[in-house]
Amino acid sequence: MTPRRPARSGRLLVATAVVLTLLIVVAPLVFIFARAFSEGWRVYADTILHPDTLHAIWLTSLVALIVVPINIAFGIAAAWAVAKHRFWGRGILVTMIEIPFSISPIIAGICYLLLYGRQGLLGPWLREVDLQVMFALPGIVLVTLFVTAPFVAREVLPLMQAQGTDQEQAAVTLGASGWQVFRRVTLPNIRWALLYGAVLCTARAVGEFGGVSVVSGNIRGQTNTLPLHIELLFNDLNAVGAFAAASTLTLLALVALVLKAVLEGRRG
Repeated sequence: MTPRRPARSGRLLVATAVVLTLLIVVAPLVFIFARAFSEGWRVYADTILHPDTLHAIWLTSLVALIVVPINIAFGIAAAWAVAKHRFWGRGILVTMIEIPFSISPIIAGICYLLLYGRQGLLGPWLREVDLQVMFALPGIVLVTLFVTAPFVAREVLPLMQAQGTDQEQAAVTLGASGWQVFRRVTLPNIRWALLYGAVLCTARAVGEFGGVSVVSGNIRGQTNTLPLHIELLFNDLNAVGAFAAASTLTLLALVALVLKAVLEGRRG
């Protein structure tokens, strides 16, 4: 009887996990696509091809294309500094990298608004140079950069720390330049962690809502990203349109999850 108990417990845990996954994850996904196609393919296509929806998709993609490369560069630089060097304030830098994880995106958006808004701290100077940051693309990019900043760094940093500096020092001893050391030694060693962090950063950038809702102004057809556009459609009582737009965002998230799983396998 004793050997059977762990097997029964294991089956019970697996069944519980499957049921919870079906209720919490699968059921909402099925409901999204069911509502999106509830009035047929034509209504679904009309919603996706509506100029406002296309603009929201385009703006969301543009923000991700700007934010992800910047965060990749920042993540590599920050991880390199922390893992390969010893300097005063190293712990402070690590803490600052993790700050976006502990601050609500809405609070971050308010801070940017109070800093870069027309009535904010830098508002007079921005008016003088005729530069609009809030309620425009720069504000959306800034708050998305803040929210997604830790993802690449936190994936790359532990790997760099585990690898140490022996290989880089050996390459320098053999006459390699700093760029050659990075390109031929460091980058190949962290490539999977880097790609993994980039996927997570992309998924977070595409789905960001709270901070963007504060700094964008949520102007239909101008500054509303896809998550904001979904909210606008839902507030307009256009439930089918909202779920159709949500299905697009869901597909992007599912693609990110598939890439994440593939990269996890490669890393393993």
